[in-house]
Amino acid sequence: MTTILLTGFDPFGGERTNPSWEAVRRLDGQKLSDGSHIVAAQLPCEFGTALAVLKDRIVQSGAEIVICIGQAGGRAELSLERVAINVDDARIPDNAGAQPIDAAIVEQGPVGYFSSLPIKAIVQSLRDNGIPAAVSQTAGTYVCNHVFYGLMHLAASRPSLRHAGFVHIPYLPEQALAYPGAPSMSLQMTMDGLLIMLETTLSATGDMRITGGSTH
Repeated sequence: MTTILLTGFDPFGGERTNPSWEAVRRLDGQKLSDGSHIVAAQLPCEFGTALAVLKDRIVQSGAEIVICIGQAGGRAELSLERVAINVDDARIPDNAGAQPIDAAIVEQGPVGYFSSLPIKAIVQSLRDNGIPAAVSQTAGTYVCNHVFYGLMHLAASRPSLRHAGFVHIPYLPEQALAYPGAPSMSLQMTMDGLLIMLETTLSATGDMRITGGSTH
């Protein structure tokens, strides 16, 4: 039976909630169609500390699949991140007050890592089920990318991690009220989407060769 670790973040940037944790915590303990089960963990929105907590939770759970979820205000769909880059360049301080600028996440580490999730197959499955989804070419340079890169760096030396990656999700509707015109997604649709993502990850034998690129 496969153990799947899903992580979400605590609120940051003045927000009172973070949809990533609200969705993930409600999936804790759920079983998928093949008997695999979900373990949820909350990460602090802090450079360095988030990676230490993530590594500890991976070791504790013995997870074979690890997917980190983060909030991306302004996005209208579930965004399957393609690549993590080896740089921290924080526009705002993290929850501990740190604001690294042009700093390597891993000194002498690779410039970037690609997700090992079947991201295009996941996007297609989500769209087939009426859930907005897209491949994203950037996870930013804040704590989300920091965690994504750190996860993939760990996975590169941990063969037991079969799949790893990062997904950004939109604001909840109640958050979007504070940002006129900002897109949002209901908590239930987000949760449904994450379950479809996991089922697709477990069943896919490879990724689909369909377009997922962008012109900008």
